[in-house]
Amino acid sequence: MADTPASSTALELARRVLKTEADAILGLVPQLGPAFDRALDVLHESTGRVIVTGMGKSGIIAHKVSATLSSTGTPAVFLHAAEAVHGDLGVVQTEDVLVALSYSGETAELIRLLESIRRIGARLIAITGDANSTLGQAADVTLSCAVTAEACPMNLAPTASSTAMLALGDALAMALSHRKGFREEQFAHLHPGGRLGRRLMRVEAAMHGGEALPRVGCDTLMPDVIKEISSKRLGMTCVVDASGRLEGVVTDGDLRRHMTPGSNLLAHRAGDVMTSNPVTIGRQLLAVEALRLMEERKITAIVVVDDTRVALGVVHLHDLWRTQMI
Repeated sequence: MADTPASSTALELARRVLKTEADAILGLVPQLGPAFDRALDVLHESTGRVIVTGMGKSGIIAHKVSATLSSTGTPAVFLHAAEAVHGDLGVVQTEDVLVALSYSGETAELIRLLESIRRIGARLIAITGDANSTLGQAADVTLSCAVTAEACPMNLAPTASSTAMLALGDALAMALSHRKGFREEQFAHLHPGGRLGRRLMRVEAAMHGGEALPRVGCDTLMPDVIKEISSKRLGMTCVVDASGRLEGVVTDGDLRRHMTPGSNLLAHRAGDVMTSNPVTIGRQLLAVEALRLMEERKITAIVVVDDTRVALGVVHLHDLWRTQMI
């Protein structure tokens, strides 16, 4: 069905909003310079927390910026500017850095905090659309998020300006995370739940180790090998030497391949049936990489070994399914 005039107008407006907000973010790129580096220095050198504050739409952005900082290695909390003057200002300590968000730079609740912040001795970073505002002039470092126009057709509702403010906060958080050397494994520790946590899970967290690890010796008779495979329910067992070093694996597939007429499988030993030099991985490998390897090799389990090839555990495809990784 063809678009009606009303729907066409709405689509055009939506496209203008998206373009205006995209242009607002791109407009920040040439504004970045020495002030951004100074803000980064202040945050990196701080021995305290980052306190992010704002009111209205800027307060909502402040919430998100504080969350992004916290999740990428920088302890941060949100401070409601209006509540601050009624007792919550006690959260701010001398060693902290206050990041204040106000597009106008004249938000009354924030301006009322300036004298107290100076008395406490915390550093102040302003993110504002007006560097010459009261907030901009009072800050130790001022970052501009100025835009030429809002995406609102009336040029009233914070739209492009709040988008630019959020993007600048993200840029600051990511640059700080990079300077701190924040690594993937640290990210995983801070995101143990949800899809991100599952994506960054290490195989040591998913493997069957200790008593749950199926293992037999090279001289173990096949009835005992089959018993070990059945009791551990992984469809395989490791074959190890006296020191625990991996010599091979016996899988359900190996058993089927040796069950030929006249083979007398039960009279064999594990070393006669095992697959030597099986695929192995280290305990610090990401579980998603283990999954990719299993799919590539068309296998359902991989042995986890240490640097000396001692068997530490087994990761099974079904375990990764249960974690909803795939």
